Amino acid sequence: MVSIFNTYDALSDFAAQEIINTVQQNPKAVLCLAAGDTPRLAYKKMVALAHKNHLSFFGVTFIGLDEWVGIGPAIEGSCYHFLNELIFKPLSIKEEAIFFFNGMAANLQAECKRIDATIKELGPIDLTLVGIGINGHIGFNEPGIDPELGAHIVALDAVTANVGQKYFREKKQLTQGISLGMAQIMASGKVVLVANGLKKAAIISETMQGNISNAVPASFIRNHPNGMILLDKEAAAEL
Repeated sequence: MVSIFNTYDALSDFAAQEIINTVQQNPKAVLCLAAGDTPRLAYKKMVALAHKNHLSFFGVTFIGLDEWVGIGPAIEGSCYHFLNELIFKPLSIKEEAIFFFNGMAANLQAECKRIDATIKELGPIDLTLVGIGINGHIGFNEPGIDPELGAHIVALDAVTANVGQKYFREKKQLTQGISLGMAQIMASGKVVLVANGLKKAAIISETMQGNISNAVPASFIRNHPNGMILLDKEAAAEL
C-alpha cells in the first residue's frame, strides 16, 4: 500500500498512529523502529499520543534495527541515543525491554547471534518502521545485500557513511554497520517505510517503479503482504 500525504506533518501523524494502533491491539507488541530524520516527528507525535491516551508501553519490547560499529550508545548520533532521547526516556521504557546492537562489542558476530536469538525467542516483530537511504538501503542492508541474511555486519556504502556524518557533532570514522537482515524485516507482521523531501524522490521512484531486487533493498517491501510506503508529496514527485 502506498499513501501520499500533502505534508510531512500529515505523514508523521499517520505513522505515529500506526505505532499506537499496534500497541493498543497488542500490549505485548515487539517493535523495531529506525533512527533517522524522517521518523523523528512521528516518534514525537507517537509519544504525545501515548501520554494523551494514557497508553502504557510496559509490555512492549523494542528490537534495534541497526547501529554504527565503533559508536557507543551514549554518543549523540548513535541509533540507540536517538531512540533513547525520543522514545525510551519519554515513555519510561525499562532497559530489559530494549534489545539493541552494541556497536562497541569486541565480538560483533556474537552480537548478531544474540539479536538473532532474541528475535527467535520474542518475535516475529509485530511492526518495523524504516526510513530509506538515498541509495535504497533499509537499516544497513546496502545495495547488493543477500536478502536471506539475518543480523549481520556490513561494510558501509560510501554514500551511507557520508550522509551519516550529519548525525554527529564531530566527524566520525563510519566504515561498518551492524543490522537486522532483510529476512527479519520481511518476517515482521507489518513493515512501514517513511520518506519525505525531494532528496528522496529519485530513490522512491526506483523503489516503486524499478525491478524488485537487492540492487534497491527497499523494493522488497513491495512484496510484503502488510507493507506500507508513506510518502509526502515531495518524496512522491517522480512517481
